[in-house]
Order: sequence, then structure tokens, then C-alpha cells
Amino acid sequence: MSQRGLHARSDLVFEVHDLGRRVAGLSTVRRTAIAGEGIGNEMIGVPVGSPIDLDLRFESVVEGVLVTGAADVSLHGVCARCLKEIELVEQIDLMELFLYPDKELDDEEASRIEDETVDLEPVLRDAVVLDLPFTPLCREDCAGLCPTCGTDLNDDPDHGHGDAVDPRWAGLSGLMDD
Repeated sequence: MSQRGLHARSDLVFEVHDLGRRVAGLSTVRRTAIAGEGIGNEMIGVPVGSPIDLDLRFESVVEGVLVTGAADVSLHGVCARCLKEIELVEQIDLMELFLYPDKELDDEEASRIEDETVDLEPVLRDAVVLDLPFTPLCREDCAGLCPTCGTDLNDDPDHGHGDAVDPRWAGLSGLMDD
């Protein structure tokens, strides 16, 4: 699978001309792509410019080209409880049918082959976002931060502030000392 023309700028655009329209045409690709913007959410995602290792299989089927495989991505984010930075490596499974331009399906959002190329960027973006943890954690038993002073409770599990005094009674606490 080669790249040419305007699509050569994106590592996630693949030419499928060599597969032709013969059923069972097959090609495999191993490539390292560079991550673009917007792959993730506010808490965790793939950093722009980080490598994405792709191991893909392109198979010609009656309706178009079926792309299956995996992408190894590095995730960078922030723990939702303690706000420490998180770095993970995840393998994302990919599967998408790209329809030939003359094939019709009821699904208007179906991926299409355009100019004999397929663009995996939206497919990868959707797969990564769906695979991201809803609440990213640095570890499963993260204790988080103290709601009163912000101390990291992972570093100081016995942290405390004593008994809280109701501010309406705070003036009377001095009478007890006398």
C-alpha cells in the first residue's frame, strides 16, 4: 500500500487501488503513523505527534474494502482522583468497511473509498475515544485528594484534620478551655 498525491501528507490515508475490485484481494500493512489532534478527551488522549504503530489487513469484499487490525497508541492524561499524570500504552482494535463509491447502503454515515484511498483517521479517533476509560485513574485504589486541603491521600493515607467544629459554635469552643 503506497501513498501518493494530496493524501501522502497523512500517515492514516491508505491507497487501495492495488486491491482492485476482485473479491478476496488481500494486503497487509505495518506502519508507524504520527498522531494528529483531537484523539481523546480533556482528561486523557493520544498526544499530538506521538507514534501510532499500525498492524492492518486490507481485504477486498463485494461492497468495498474491509480494514481490520490493531493500533498501539500511547495515552497521556490526568488521574481523575489525584490529578497525577498518567501514561499508558493501549492496543486498539480496528474494523471498518469502506464502501465503493457506487455501492449504496441505508447508513448515510458509512465510510467510503474516495479517490481509491481510505482514511483511517476518523476510524482510529472513534475507536480510541470509545476505548478510553470514563474515569482515568493512576491506579485502581487511588485515594485521591483531601477535599479540605488538597493533600494527596496516596502519599499520606493517615492524613486528617481532627474533628470539624461547626462554625456556628466556634465562639463557644474557647469557653471550654477556661
